[in-house]
Amino acid sequence: MDQARSTISKIFNGEPHSYTRFNLTQNMEGDNSQVEMKLSSDMDEEAGGNGVGEHLNHNSNNKRSTTQKFGHTPKNLCFMAAATLLIFIIGYLIGYLVHRNKDVAPVCSASVLPSGSGSVFRETGAAPLMDWDDVKKLFAQKLTAATLTPVLSAFASENHRAGSPGDEDLGNKVLRKFTEYGMNSWTDEHFVKVQEPPATGYNSFTFKGDREERPMGFLSYSGTGTVKGSVLYGFYGEETDFRSLRGNNINLNGRVMLVRAGKISFAEKVANAAKMNASAVLIYPDLENYSFDENTPLFGHVHMGSGDPYTPGFPSFNHTQFPPVQSSGLPKILAQTITKRMAMNILKQLGGQSLPEGWRGYHNLGNESDTITVKVNNVLTEKRINNVFGVIKGFVDADRYVVIGAQRDAWGPGFAASTVGTSVLVELARSILDMVKNEGFKPRRSIVFASFSAGEYGSVGATEWLEGYLSSLSMKAFTYINLDGIVTGQKGFKVAASPLMHSLIASTLNEVKSTRDKSLFMEFAQGNWETNVLEALKIDNAAFPFLAFSGIPSISFRFVGDYPDYMYFNTMLDTRERLNVATASQVPELAEVAGRFAGQIALRLVHDHLLRMDVTKYDKMIRSHVAQINGKVKAVQRSQPQLLPKALTVQWLISASGSFSRASRGLASDVQNSDLEDVEMCRLINDRMMSVERNFLSPYVSPRESPFRHILLGSGPHTLKALSAHLDALRASIPEADVDLFRNQFALATWTVQGCANSLAGDIWSLDNEI
Repeated sequence: MDQARSTISKIFNGEPHSYTRFNLTQNMEGDNSQVEMKLSSDMDEEAGGNGVGEHLNHNSNNKRSTTQKFGHTPKNLCFMAAATLLIFIIGYLIGYLVHRNKDVAPVCSASVLPSGSGSVFRETGAAPLMDWDDVKKLFAQKLTAATLTPVLSAFASENHRAGSPGDEDLGNKVLRKFTEYGMNSWTDEHFVKVQEPPATGYNSFTFKGDREERPMGFLSYSGTGTVKGSVLYGFYGEETDFRSLRGNNINLNGRVMLVRAGKISFAEKVANAAKMNASAVLIYPDLENYSFDENTPLFGHVHMGSGDPYTPGFPSFNHTQFPPVQSSGLPKILAQTITKRMAMNILKQLGGQSLPEGWRGYHNLGNESDTITVKVNNVLTEKRINNVFGVIKGFVDADRYVVIGAQRDAWGPGFAASTVGTSVLVELARSILDMVKNEGFKPRRSIVFASFSAGEYGSVGATEWLEGYLSSLSMKAFTYINLDGIVTGQKGFKVAASPLMHSLIASTLNEVKSTRDKSLFMEFAQGNWETNVLEALKIDNAAFPFLAFSGIPSISFRFVGDYPDYMYFNTMLDTRERLNVATASQVPELAEVAGRFAGQIALRLVHDHLLRMDVTKYDKMIRSHVAQINGKVKAVQRSQPQLLPKALTVQWLISASGSFSRASRGLASDVQNSDLEDVEMCRLINDRMMSVERNFLSPYVSPRESPFRHILLGSGPHTLKALSAHLDALRASIPEADVDLFRNQFALATWTVQGCANSLAGDIWSLDNEI
């Protein structure tokens, strides 16, 4: 372009006088985007003098008008021929430039989001050389059930517990596949501490002097030793369950809690019991949620966190010279799984009060005479694990990347837990790389494919990688897509994700077809995807540390069956045969749909000029929390004015919320007015979007004490949800409530919101300093 303009400039013996500005705007309100073209020429102003005519007049002393007619002299005919040739050359160069611009200019494709998603028609700046519709069609041809079937068989394994030879063998298979495809690949080695059942000896319990029971299952990271106490039935072990017991004047101190598996993680059940000063927790699979054999053991972990709990906040690389330290999420009390048969034997003999209203169980809760002795003798061991990676590099912003990951290990066969996800991961890598190598697809940004180990111990491999490269990943990785447990049934489809990704998820649900040849949106959303498809991201999900620990927008999804959770997870029964029963033998077909859902989200994020992220979702969430906190503060001030003086105001938090609202609207305006051909401008806007999740991580808490620092979606006293719960505790005069602690956390949360708003606003002169 510059060379062509220079040529025109030389022809006219001066600087070029015309310019063209294309402004491609992305309308966030849903209107069709406009293409504005301005043509300006100083030559029009020179038509009355110093124009082309004067350049053709060699008599400098004669001031003839440029409109004077030329005679048909040989000299004039030569001038006319020269002028004609000049006009031809100019026309040719302009035609060349226009043709060249059409070749290199991005094609802007339209996307219609589904009804009910809150979004309408909008223009998306597609990547050069390939329209988004062409990308979708091409990807659908590459990833099929037929190509997935042999891969599912190749990666099936009966024994691949983290750090075992089977796990290492699978890791080498993934690495060989990445190398075979021609990808840049590498491994990430860690030495992690995990708790295993005793190699010699056993865990056990004895109820009311009966024969000793020795369960085969275990819970890694449990406290160890022997305790004796009275059994107390605690339903699912949720906080509300334990408060209900306390509300019935039942003493929980020193009790051994017997709770059902399900609803919340094993770690949360144990943490809730520890808060009530219980001495141990026994967890069993109840018939209501688990229909398998009564002697089937359960496996899991009880670390209230993720990663190696003996290197909290930093990676478990070999020879790291750190003093001995433990995560605050390690429980001090004993925890053990027992079988359904063992639990029923205890429940039948319990005395004490009847079950609270709404509880389901056997008959009674248990009394002081229902004594039990529990022994846990787990041993701490060190294991070497390997994470395996491959990357497809982007053509514009290669240092920005989306990460697609799956755990590779399992307690037993782990077909649904890890085999399906690993197989889809490998096939996604092959399909997308084939599009790049052979079909002309050029992603703007990079895609990293990650196979993680030690997922069953609490996303250990994934979290250690995050801890090892946190400063880089939090700045460069803009999305994590989790493939763990993506196929567990065929009757529903669930998605858990950062609010930033909700609009992208809605459009992808509408674009991807299910096994019944209807869109996922039409089949499972039933008109309202946020109600029927969207769910909360749980603490035991591998995507959770990416979001709440590292501040990377994340998504996890799954096909589900009759039960909310797949009953064979955390057992030795997670086999291909049982998954075939749960899916009517459609595992490859469902894996194909799941792979296309994950792949299209990734491709959209690396294809468009601007990231498809919607900050207005967080704006609504913040305003909802602020309104709730404001109402509760006023309620406490009315009922117990001595606790919260009138001087305590929520105005600062309201102002911070307003700052975020204005900053999010400002970003939307910048997106709308952006020039998609301006690479640097797109990069700056994308970086502002990427900073949102990261800036919701509270800078005022330690990753060791509160690893999930996200104030909206994390866990701990620093979150806005915890502030609201703290106000409830103050109003109810619960002993654990602390006014000074509340006021401190309230102030820090306020400034975290304001800091996020400041970052989102962009340049420092755009900041709102009214707070």
